[in-house]
Amino acid sequence: MEEAVVLYPSPAIGHLISMVELGKLLLSHCPSLSIHVLITSQAYNAGSTTSYIASVSAACPSITFHHFPATSLPPDFATTSPHHETLALELLRLNSPNVHSALTSISKNHVVHAVVIDFFCGSALSVAHELSIPCYYFFTSPASVLTVFLYFPTLHKLYTKSYKDLNAVLHVPGTPPLPSSDIGKPVQDRNDRAYELFLEISTNMPTSAGIIINTFEKLEPRAVQAIRDGKCVPDGPTPPLFCIGPLITSGEGKREGDSNGMSYCLTWLDSQPKGSIVLLCFGSLGFFSVEQLKEIATGLERSGQRFLWVVRNPPQDTDRKTATSAMPDPDLGSLLPEGFLERTGERGLVVKTWAPQMEVLNHSSVGGFVTHCGWNSVLEAVCAGVPMVAWPLYAEQRQNKGLIVEEIKIALPLYESESGLVSSEEVEKRVRELMESEEGEIMRERVKSLKEEAKAALSRGGSSSVELSNLVESWKRKRGSGME
Repeated sequence: MEEAVVLYPSPAIGHLISMVELGKLLLSHCPSLSIHVLITSQAYNAGSTTSYIASVSAACPSITFHHFPATSLPPDFATTSPHHETLALELLRLNSPNVHSALTSISKNHVVHAVVIDFFCGSALSVAHELSIPCYYFFTSPASVLTVFLYFPTLHKLYTKSYKDLNAVLHVPGTPPLPSSDIGKPVQDRNDRAYELFLEISTNMPTSAGIIINTFEKLEPRAVQAIRDGKCVPDGPTPPLFCIGPLITSGEGKREGDSNGMSYCLTWLDSQPKGSIVLLCFGSLGFFSVEQLKEIATGLERSGQRFLWVVRNPPQDTDRKTATSAMPDPDLGSLLPEGFLERTGERGLVVKTWAPQMEVLNHSSVGGFVTHCGWNSVLEAVCAGVPMVAWPLYAEQRQNKGLIVEEIKIALPLYESESGLVSSEEVEKRVRELMESEEGEIMRERVKSLKEEAKAALSRGGSSSVELSNLVESWKRKRGSGME
């Protein structure tokens, strides 16, 4: 029978892209495999996946997508949790019967060597165990965040207060000292349903067959070593860790109908001096209030720097920093200071909603990146050799900020006021510092060095390439397979 690996990503576009890239990587090492990707309904609008799935299906016939029946939370579902992650986790739990059905169906005509699940899909671990299929996690955040999740049950026993009330520095093996306020917002309150769900996943994670992670050893040596030494799971075994990154998108999945916008961005960059542009882009879910947009605009104008800025419509709920429903393109004239576009037109480009981030970062005119610290974005910047200003907005991004600012030293921090607003003065200062200061230049050289380390890790005989080979070899041994 045909050899297969089943991938089960969270349905958000960033998680799906990372998981599909893992599938492509597995195929490059083992072309005889067939890859099966399970697709679930979204609990909220996390970006359309239709065109991306279509483009992958056309380009990679060895990758098959299995769409689950439409599933939604029951009409009487209610939660006091304010976090969109809670909705995602609850909906994914409801899909366990669909996972069981899909794995059973695929197993009829294939030898399924493994099911690889997203961290958010932890409820599928018991399904894989029930069917005696080895189950691996694919962790799409850095190893320093994985250390925290593996150590989470230990922290739960150490503290009785919620992190939001703790006002302490947490010491997690292999990770920079972590202010309790920087723990991901969904787990700040131990009475929140999200906390309960994340604790359950973290507790069960060590029972998996292994953890595949989108990082490379030279980027996070301390965190990787702490995990492998068993320091993050002090009261039990730690599953094998496979560092196979950096995995970044290979270019499919442009926003639907946006090929003209993409070419305009790149054509505009062609006309700019080498290394002169600061890119400001904040992920598929991140956005700002009108007040914050005006502060950014004022800071950019005063900085005198050249820029490409992706602007999304602000939320109706000004307390939220994530978009969980589709938003129309913004009216820039009403959102930005009067005359801003005209005054900065010769040195700045403001793009509505979306830009081809990876292509922009790899353009020779780009010399800096103001980012929300999403791990995909950080890896894209590392692979492009572009230093950053760290502006975390949601999820684990405050932890990512600590990593790239304090540990890896390839980003400058951006400080916000107690109200959460980042002032125009702070934007101006950090953008100038990134592009003009000696510290910015030191970071630029450091990230360029890491760019070469990333290439080496993925090359034949490199650390990530070897670890992926070891993973595939372990599947061969377990099944006595003739995989090639």
